[in-house]
Amino acid sequence: MRRGIAASALVVALAVSMAACGSSGGSGSDGKADGPVTLTYWDTSNATNEAPNYQELAKKFEAANPNIKVNFVNVPFDQAQNKLQTAMGAKGAPDVFRSDVGWTAAFAKAGFLEPLDGTPAAADASAFQPSLIQQAKYDGKLYGVPLVTDTLGFLYNKDLFAKAGITDAPKTWDELKTDAAAIKDKAGVDGFWLKAADGYYAMPFLFGEGTDTVDAANKKITITSPEAVKGIETYKSMFTSPGTAKADVTTDAYAHMMDAFNSGKVAAIIQGPWEITNIYKGSAFADKKNLGIAPVPAGSTGKAGAPTGGHNIAVYAGADKAHKAAAEKFAAFMTSAESQAFIAQKNSTLPTRSDAYTADVKADPGIAGFQAILGSAKPRPELPEYGSLFDSLGTNLGKAVQGTSTQDALNTVATDYAKLLPGFAK
Repeated sequence: MRRGIAASALVVALAVSMAACGSSGGSGSDGKADGPVTLTYWDTSNATNEAPNYQELAKKFEAANPNIKVNFVNVPFDQAQNKLQTAMGAKGAPDVFRSDVGWTAAFAKAGFLEPLDGTPAAADASAFQPSLIQQAKYDGKLYGVPLVTDTLGFLYNKDLFAKAGITDAPKTWDELKTDAAAIKDKAGVDGFWLKAADGYYAMPFLFGEGTDTVDAANKKITITSPEAVKGIETYKSMFTSPGTAKADVTTDAYAHMMDAFNSGKVAAIIQGPWEITNIYKGSAFADKKNLGIAPVPAGSTGKAGAPTGGHNIAVYAGADKAHKAAAEKFAAFMTSAESQAFIAQKNSTLPTRSDAYTADVKADPGIAGFQAILGSAKPRPELPEYGSLFDSLGTNLGKAVQGTSTQDALNTVATDYAKLLPGFAK
Protein backbone atom coordinates (compact mmCIF):
# COMPACT_ATOMS: atom_id res chain seq x y z
CA MET A 1 0.00 0.00 0.00
CA ARG A 2 1.21 3.50 -0.63
CA ARG A 3 -0.24 6.69 0.80
CA GLY A 4 2.53 9.16 -0.04
CA ILE A 5 6.27 9.41 0.56
CA ALA A 6 8.08 12.70 1.06
CA ALA A 7 11.04 13.28 -1.24
CA SER A 8 12.70 15.53 1.31
CA ALA A 9 12.46 12.76 3.89
CA LEU A 10 14.33 10.37 1.65
CA VAL A 11 17.08 12.88 0.97
CA VAL A 12 17.60 13.28 4.72
CA ALA A 13 17.76 9.51 5.14
CA LEU A 14 20.44 9.16 2.49
CA ALA A 15 22.45 11.94 4.04
CA VAL A 16 22.71 10.29 7.46
CA SER A 17 26.17 8.81 7.93
CA MET A 18 26.81 5.08 8.10
CA ALA A 19 28.42 5.60 11.47
CA ALA A 20 24.98 6.04 12.99
CA CYS A 21 24.24 2.41 12.25
CA GLY A 22 26.54 1.37 15.04
CA SER A 23 23.92 2.30 17.64
CA SER A 24 22.09 -0.40 19.55
CA GLY A 25 18.92 -1.96 18.23
CA GLY A 26 15.53 -1.16 19.67
CA SER A 27 15.94 -3.78 22.40
CA GLY A 28 19.47 -2.92 23.41
CA SER A 29 22.51 -5.17 23.16
CA ASP A 30 22.16 -7.20 26.35
CA GLY A 31 20.84 -10.38 24.75
CA LYS A 32 23.00 -13.42 24.09
CA ALA A 33 22.59 -15.55 21.01
CA ASP A 34 21.31 -18.49 23.10
CA GLY A 35 19.50 -16.47 25.77
CA PRO A 36 16.17 -14.64 26.06
CA VAL A 37 15.77 -11.80 23.57
CA THR A 38 13.13 -9.10 23.40
CA LEU A 39 12.62 -8.15 19.79
CA THR A 40 11.15 -4.77 18.87
CA TYR A 41 9.00 -4.93 15.74
CA TRP A 42 7.46 -1.88 14.11
CA ASP A 43 4.27 -2.66 12.23
CA THR A 44 2.85 -0.07 9.80
CA SER A 45 -0.44 -1.73 8.93
CA ASN A 46 -3.85 -0.20 9.57
CA ALA A 47 -4.23 -0.09 13.35
CA THR A 48 -7.93 -1.01 13.30
CA ASN A 49 -8.41 -3.57 10.54
CA GLU A 50 -5.00 -5.16 10.02
CA ALA A 51 -2.62 -4.71 12.98
CA PRO A 52 -4.54 -6.98 15.42
CA ASN A 53 -4.05 -9.88 13.02
CA TYR A 54 -0.32 -9.21 12.70
CA GLN A 55 -0.15 -9.00 16.47
CA GLU A 56 -1.82 -12.40 16.68
CA LEU A 57 0.86 -13.77 14.38
CA ALA A 58 3.56 -12.27 16.60
CA LYS A 59 2.07 -14.13 19.56
CA LYS A 60 2.16 -17.37 17.57
CA PHE A 61 5.83 -16.69 16.89
CA GLU A 62 6.48 -16.22 20.61
CA ALA A 63 4.75 -19.51 21.35
CA ALA A 64 6.98 -21.28 18.82
CA ASN A 65 10.10 -19.47 20.08
CA PRO A 66 9.84 -19.22 23.89
CA ASN A 67 13.26 -17.51 24.20
CA ILE A 68 12.12 -14.60 22.01
CA LYS A 69 9.60 -11.98 23.07
CA VAL A 70 8.15 -9.51 20.60
CA ASN A 71 7.55 -5.89 21.50
CA PHE A 72 4.89 -5.17 18.86
CA VAL A 73 4.61 -1.45 18.05
CA ASN A 74 2.08 -0.16 15.53
CA VAL A 75 3.29 3.03 13.82
CA PRO A 76 0.92 4.97 11.52
CA PHE A 77 2.02 4.39 7.93
CA ASP A 78 2.14 8.09 7.04
CA GLN A 79 4.55 8.73 9.93
CA ALA A 80 6.63 5.57 9.72
CA GLN A 81 9.26 6.58 7.15
CA ASN A 82 10.28 9.69 9.06
CA LYS A 83 10.22 7.87 12.40
CA LEU A 84 12.28 4.99 11.05
CA GLN A 85 14.98 7.12 9.47
CA THR A 86 15.23 9.25 12.61
CA ALA A 87 15.53 6.20 14.85
CA MET A 88 17.98 4.39 12.58
CA GLY A 89 20.12 7.49 12.34
CA ALA A 90 20.34 7.89 16.12
CA LYS A 91 18.93 5.56 18.78
CA GLY A 92 15.75 3.63 19.42
CA ALA A 93 15.48 1.85 16.08
CA PRO A 94 13.40 -1.33 15.93
CA ASP A 95 15.27 -4.58 15.37
CA VAL A 96 12.89 -5.54 12.58
CA PHE A 97 10.13 -3.66 10.80
CA ARG A 98 7.58 -3.58 8.02
CA SER A 99 9.10 -1.58 5.18
CA ASP A 100 7.17 -0.23 2.24
CA VAL A 101 8.72 -1.47 -1.00
CA GLY A 102 9.45 2.14 -1.87
CA TRP A 103 11.61 2.56 1.24
CA THR A 104 13.64 -0.64 1.18
CA ALA A 105 16.26 0.28 -1.41
CA ALA A 106 16.62 3.78 0.04
CA PHE A 107 17.20 2.48 3.56
CA ALA A 108 19.63 -0.11 2.18
CA LYS A 109 21.60 2.56 0.33
CA ALA A 110 21.83 4.54 3.57
CA GLY A 111 23.35 1.51 5.31
CA PHE A 112 20.43 1.00 7.65
CA LEU A 113 19.48 -2.56 6.65
CA GLU A 114 21.11 -5.93 7.17
CA PRO A 115 21.64 -8.03 4.00
CA LEU A 116 19.52 -11.16 4.29
CA ASP A 117 21.11 -13.40 1.67
CA GLY A 118 22.02 -16.74 3.21
CA THR A 119 20.13 -16.07 6.45
CA PRO A 120 17.07 -17.92 7.81
CA ALA A 121 14.97 -14.95 6.71
CA ALA A 122 15.70 -15.72 3.06
CA ALA A 123 15.66 -19.50 3.26
CA ASP A 124 12.48 -19.69 1.15
CA ALA A 125 13.48 -16.99 -1.36
CA SER A 126 12.71 -19.25 -4.33
CA ALA A 127 9.07 -19.55 -3.20
CA PHE A 128 8.36 -15.85 -3.71
CA GLN A 129 7.30 -14.12 -6.88
CA PRO A 130 10.65 -13.36 -8.59
CA SER A 131 9.80 -9.73 -9.34
CA LEU A 132 9.07 -9.11 -5.65
CA ILE A 133 12.43 -10.56 -4.60
CA GLN A 134 14.13 -8.40 -7.22
CA GLN A 135 12.24 -5.40 -5.91
CA ALA A 136 13.59 -6.08 -2.40
CA LYS A 137 17.20 -5.97 -3.59
CA TYR A 138 19.71 -3.16 -3.76
CA ASP A 139 23.12 -3.42 -5.42
CA GLY A 140 22.63 -7.15 -5.89
CA LYS A 141 21.86 -7.95 -2.24
CA LEU A 142 18.53 -8.84 -0.63
CA TYR A 143 17.41 -6.38 2.07
CA GLY A 144 13.82 -7.41 2.66
CA VAL A 145 11.54 -10.43 2.58
CA PRO A 146 8.25 -9.79 0.74
CA LEU A 147 5.38 -9.80 3.24
CA VAL A 148 2.41 -8.60 1.20
CA THR A 149 2.10 -7.26 -2.31
CA ASP A 150 -0.43 -5.15 -4.12
CA THR A 151 -1.19 -3.25 -7.25
CA LEU A 152 -3.96 -0.97 -8.45
CA GLY A 153 -7.02 -2.39 -10.11
CA PHE A 154 -10.27 -1.14 -11.59
CA LEU A 155 -12.90 -1.76 -8.90
CA TYR A 156 -16.54 -1.44 -9.86
CA ASN A 157 -20.10 -1.94 -8.62
CA LYS A 158 -21.61 -4.64 -10.81
CA ASP A 159 -25.22 -3.68 -9.98
CA LEU A 160 -24.70 -0.05 -11.04
CA PHE A 161 -22.97 -1.14 -14.24
CA ALA A 162 -25.87 -3.50 -14.95
CA LYS A 163 -28.38 -0.66 -14.52
CA ALA A 164 -26.61 1.11 -17.38
CA GLY A 165 -26.63 -2.06 -19.47
CA ILE A 166 -22.87 -2.57 -19.11
CA THR A 167 -21.72 -6.16 -18.62
CA ASP A 168 -17.94 -5.87 -18.82
CA ALA A 169 -15.31 -3.60 -17.29
CA PRO A 170 -13.89 -1.00 -19.68
CA LYS A 171 -10.69 -1.96 -21.48
CA THR A 172 -9.52 1.59 -22.25
CA TRP A 173 -9.80 5.04 -20.68
CA ASP A 174 -12.05 6.13 -23.55
CA GLU A 175 -14.39 3.21 -22.87
CA LEU A 176 -14.45 4.20 -19.21
CA LYS A 177 -15.55 7.73 -20.10
CA THR A 178 -18.37 6.32 -22.23
CA ASP A 179 -19.43 3.97 -19.42
CA ALA A 180 -19.31 6.74 -16.81
CA ALA A 181 -21.65 8.91 -18.85
CA ALA A 182 -24.07 6.00 -19.34
CA ILE A 183 -24.08 5.18 -15.61
CA LYS A 184 -24.78 8.79 -14.71
CA ASP A 185 -27.68 8.82 -17.16
CA LYS A 186 -29.17 5.42 -16.26
CA ALA A 187 -28.28 4.93 -12.58
CA GLY A 188 -28.16 8.55 -11.43
CA VAL A 189 -24.71 8.35 -9.80
CA ASP A 190 -21.22 9.27 -10.94
CA GLY A 191 -19.67 6.50 -12.96
CA PHE A 192 -16.06 7.01 -11.88
CA TRP A 193 -14.03 8.72 -9.15
CA LEU A 194 -10.26 9.05 -9.47
CA LYS A 195 -8.07 10.05 -6.53
CA ALA A 196 -6.64 13.43 -7.45
CA ALA A 197 -3.27 14.93 -6.55
CA ASP A 198 -1.65 11.57 -5.92
CA GLY A 199 1.25 10.49 -8.12
CA TYR A 200 0.81 6.80 -7.37
CA TYR A 201 -2.73 6.74 -8.76
CA ALA A 202 -1.56 8.56 -11.88
CA MET A 203 1.01 5.92 -12.82
CA PRO A 204 -1.40 3.77 -14.91
CA PHE A 205 -1.87 6.77 -17.20
CA LEU A 206 1.87 6.99 -17.81
CA PHE A 207 2.25 3.24 -18.24
CA GLY A 208 -0.67 3.31 -20.67
CA GLU A 209 1.39 5.53 -22.95
CA GLY A 210 4.46 3.34 -22.64
CA THR A 211 6.40 5.65 -20.34
CA ASP A 212 7.31 6.27 -16.71
CA THR A 213 8.43 9.17 -14.55
CA VAL A 214 12.07 8.29 -15.24
CA ASP A 215 14.11 5.85 -17.30
CA ALA A 216 16.27 4.47 -14.50
CA ALA A 217 18.41 2.26 -16.74
CA ASN A 218 19.46 5.18 -18.93
CA LYS A 219 19.41 7.80 -16.17
CA LYS A 220 16.91 10.02 -17.90
CA ILE A 221 13.98 12.04 -16.56
CA THR A 222 11.02 11.25 -18.82
CA ILE A 223 8.15 13.00 -17.06
CA THR A 224 8.10 15.82 -19.66
CA SER A 225 8.16 13.50 -22.68
CA PRO A 226 5.30 13.74 -25.21
CA GLU A 227 4.09 10.35 -24.00
CA ALA A 228 3.97 11.51 -20.39
CA VAL A 229 2.15 14.71 -21.33
CA LYS A 230 -0.42 12.67 -23.26
CA GLY A 231 -0.91 10.34 -20.30
CA ILE A 232 -1.44 13.20 -17.86
CA GLU A 233 -3.83 14.93 -20.25
CA THR A 234 -5.90 11.74 -20.18
CA TYR A 235 -5.60 11.70 -16.39
CA LYS A 236 -6.95 15.27 -16.21
CA SER A 237 -9.85 14.40 -18.51
CA MET A 238 -11.09 11.85 -15.97
CA PHE A 239 -12.21 14.72 -13.74
CA THR A 240 -14.10 16.67 -16.41
CA SER A 241 -15.81 14.07 -18.59
CA PRO A 242 -19.59 13.57 -18.23
CA GLY A 243 -20.34 11.18 -15.40
CA THR A 244 -16.95 11.43 -13.68
CA ALA A 245 -16.51 12.97 -10.24
CA LYS A 246 -14.86 16.37 -10.06
CA ALA A 247 -11.34 16.54 -8.65
CA ASP A 248 -11.32 16.48 -4.86
CA VAL A 249 -8.05 17.99 -3.59
CA THR A 250 -9.10 18.34 0.05
CA THR A 251 -7.20 16.61 2.84
CA ASP A 252 -10.08 14.14 3.23
CA ALA A 253 -10.27 13.27 -0.46
CA TYR A 254 -9.32 9.62 0.04
CA ALA A 255 -12.02 9.09 2.65
CA HIS A 256 -14.59 10.89 0.48
CA MET A 257 -13.81 8.59 -2.45
CA MET A 258 -14.04 5.43 -0.39
CA ASP A 259 -17.25 6.50 1.36
CA ALA A 260 -18.87 7.23 -1.99
CA PHE A 261 -17.83 3.89 -3.48
CA ASN A 262 -18.71 1.79 -0.43
CA SER A 263 -22.18 3.33 -0.21
CA GLY A 264 -22.98 3.02 -3.92
CA LYS A 265 -22.79 6.75 -4.69
CA VAL A 266 -20.12 6.17 -7.34
CA ALA A 267 -19.82 3.14 -9.57
CA ALA A 268 -16.06 2.68 -10.01
CA ILE A 269 -12.65 3.67 -8.67
CA ILE A 270 -8.99 2.82 -9.13
CA GLN A 271 -7.87 1.18 -5.89
CA GLY A 272 -5.69 -1.48 -4.27
CA PRO A 273 -6.47 -4.65 -2.30
CA TRP A 274 -5.71 -2.99 1.04
CA GLU A 275 -9.24 -1.52 0.99
CA ILE A 276 -11.09 -4.78 0.32
CA THR A 277 -12.01 -5.44 3.96
CA ASN A 278 -13.44 -1.92 4.28
CA ILE A 279 -15.28 -2.20 0.97
CA TYR A 280 -16.99 -5.38 2.14
CA LYS A 281 -18.31 -3.44 5.14
CA GLY A 282 -20.01 -0.94 2.82
CA SER A 283 -23.74 -1.11 2.19
CA ALA A 284 -23.18 -1.50 -1.56
CA PHE A 285 -21.12 -4.65 -1.07
CA ALA A 286 -23.00 -6.62 1.55
CA ASP A 287 -22.96 -9.20 -1.21
CA LYS A 288 -19.24 -9.54 -1.91
CA LYS A 289 -19.99 -10.77 -5.40
CA ASN A 290 -21.15 -7.26 -6.31
CA LEU A 291 -17.52 -6.11 -6.31
CA GLY A 292 -15.95 -6.33 -9.74
CA ILE A 293 -12.15 -6.31 -10.06
CA ALA A 294 -10.45 -5.83 -13.41
CA PRO A 295 -7.13 -4.55 -14.76
CA VAL A 296 -6.78 -0.79 -15.01
CA PRO A 297 -7.81 0.45 -18.47
CA ALA A 298 -5.25 0.81 -21.23
CA GLY A 299 -3.96 4.00 -22.78
CA SER A 300 -3.78 4.97 -26.45
CA THR A 301 -0.91 2.53 -27.05
CA GLY A 302 -3.07 -0.39 -25.99
CA LYS A 303 -0.79 -0.91 -23.01
CA ALA A 304 -2.17 -1.21 -19.50
CA GLY A 305 -0.37 -1.51 -16.21
CA ALA A 306 -0.26 -0.39 -12.62
CA PRO A 307 2.60 -0.08 -10.15
CA THR A 308 3.60 -2.91 -7.85
CA GLY A 309 3.37 -1.96 -4.20
CA GLY A 310 3.48 -3.79 -0.92
CA HIS A 311 5.70 -4.32 2.09
CA ASN A 312 8.84 -6.21 3.01
CA ILE A 313 10.14 -7.24 6.40
CA ALA A 314 13.57 -5.73 6.96
CA VAL A 315 16.20 -6.16 9.68
CA TYR A 316 18.06 -3.21 11.22
CA ALA A 317 21.81 -3.28 10.53
CA GLY A 318 22.60 -1.61 13.85
CA ALA A 319 21.10 -4.35 16.03
CA ASP A 320 23.44 -6.68 17.91
CA LYS A 321 24.08 -10.28 16.88
CA ALA A 322 21.43 -11.80 19.12
CA HIS A 323 18.71 -9.42 17.98
CA LYS A 324 19.64 -9.84 14.32
CA ALA A 325 19.38 -13.62 14.68
CA ALA A 326 15.99 -13.31 16.38
CA ALA A 327 14.83 -10.79 13.77
CA GLU A 328 15.80 -13.13 10.93
CA LYS A 329 13.76 -15.92 12.55
CA PHE A 330 10.84 -13.54 12.96
CA ALA A 331 11.04 -12.40 9.32
CA ALA A 332 11.01 -16.02 8.16
CA PHE A 333 8.00 -16.83 10.35
CA MET A 334 5.97 -13.79 9.28
CA THR A 335 6.59 -14.48 5.59
CA SER A 336 6.02 -18.24 5.71
CA ALA A 337 3.26 -19.72 3.55
CA GLU A 338 1.18 -20.47 6.63
CA SER A 339 1.50 -16.94 8.02
CA GLN A 340 0.78 -15.31 4.68
CA ALA A 341 -2.31 -17.44 4.18
CA PHE A 342 -3.50 -16.47 7.68
CA ILE A 343 -3.02 -12.75 7.00
CA ALA A 344 -4.64 -13.00 3.57
CA GLN A 345 -7.77 -14.56 5.03
CA LYS A 346 -7.95 -12.02 7.84
CA ASN A 347 -7.01 -8.84 5.94
CA SER A 348 -7.86 -9.71 2.30
CA THR A 349 -4.29 -8.82 1.30
CA LEU A 350 -2.26 -10.55 -1.39
CA PRO A 351 0.42 -13.10 -0.45
CA THR A 352 3.83 -12.79 -2.08
CA ARG A 353 4.40 -16.51 -2.53
CA SER A 354 2.36 -18.94 -4.63
CA ASP A 355 2.09 -21.64 -1.96
CA ALA A 356 0.13 -19.23 0.25
CA TYR A 357 -2.70 -19.04 -2.30
CA THR A 358 -4.60 -21.93 -0.75
CA ALA A 359 -8.17 -22.84 -1.69
CA ASP A 360 -9.41 -21.00 1.40
CA VAL A 361 -7.43 -17.87 0.49
CA LYS A 362 -8.68 -17.87 -3.10
CA ALA A 363 -12.26 -18.28 -1.85
CA ASP A 364 -12.12 -14.55 -1.07
CA PRO A 365 -13.33 -12.98 -4.35
CA GLY A 366 -11.27 -9.87 -3.67
CA ILE A 367 -8.03 -11.82 -3.39
CA ALA A 368 -8.88 -14.00 -6.37
CA GLY A 369 -9.71 -10.89 -8.40
CA PHE A 370 -6.43 -9.15 -7.61
CA GLN A 371 -4.38 -12.31 -8.05
CA ALA A 372 -5.67 -12.48 -11.61
CA ILE A 373 -4.33 -9.02 -12.43
CA LEU A 374 -1.14 -9.06 -10.35
CA GLY A 375 0.87 -10.54 -13.19
CA SER A 376 0.42 -7.38 -15.25
CA ALA A 377 1.70 -5.10 -12.48
CA LYS A 378 4.88 -3.18 -13.28
CA PRO A 379 7.78 -3.78 -10.86
CA ARG A 380 9.71 -0.77 -9.62
CA PRO A 381 13.23 -0.21 -10.93
CA GLU A 382 16.19 -0.64 -8.59
CA LEU A 383 16.34 3.07 -7.87
CA PRO A 384 16.42 4.08 -4.19
CA GLU A 385 14.82 7.43 -4.94
CA TYR A 386 11.96 6.00 -7.02
CA GLY A 387 9.42 6.00 -4.20
CA SER A 388 10.09 9.67 -3.55
CA LEU A 389 9.22 10.61 -7.13
CA PHE A 390 5.51 10.35 -6.33
CA ASP A 391 5.64 13.34 -3.97
CA SER A 392 6.41 16.09 -6.45
CA LEU A 393 4.26 14.41 -9.09
CA GLY A 394 1.25 14.36 -6.75
CA THR A 395 1.71 17.96 -5.65
CA ASN A 396 1.90 19.26 -9.19
CA LEU A 397 -0.92 17.07 -10.46
CA GLY A 398 -3.04 18.75 -7.81
CA LYS A 399 -2.16 22.09 -9.40
CA ALA A 400 -2.78 20.74 -12.90
CA VAL A 401 -6.33 19.63 -12.13
CA GLN A 402 -6.98 23.10 -10.72
CA GLY A 403 -5.86 25.00 -13.81
CA THR A 404 -2.09 24.85 -14.25
CA SER A 405 -1.16 23.63 -17.73
CA THR A 406 0.01 20.04 -17.94
CA GLN A 407 3.33 21.03 -19.48
CA ASP A 408 4.06 23.63 -16.81
CA ALA A 409 3.15 21.21 -14.03
CA LEU A 410 5.38 18.47 -15.44
CA ASN A 411 8.24 20.92 -16.05
CA THR A 412 8.17 21.70 -12.33
CA VAL A 413 8.19 17.99 -11.54
CA ALA A 414 11.22 17.51 -13.80
CA THR A 415 13.06 20.33 -12.02
CA ASP A 416 12.37 18.66 -8.67
CA TYR A 417 13.55 15.31 -10.03
CA ALA A 418 16.80 16.84 -11.27
CA LYS A 419 17.58 17.92 -7.70
CA LEU A 420 16.71 14.48 -6.33
CA LEU A 421 18.53 12.54 -9.05
CA PRO A 422 21.95 14.07 -9.79
CA GLY A 423 23.34 12.64 -13.00
CA PHE A 424 19.94 12.10 -14.62
CA ALA A 425 19.42 14.00 -17.87
CA LYS A 426 16.19 15.96 -18.40
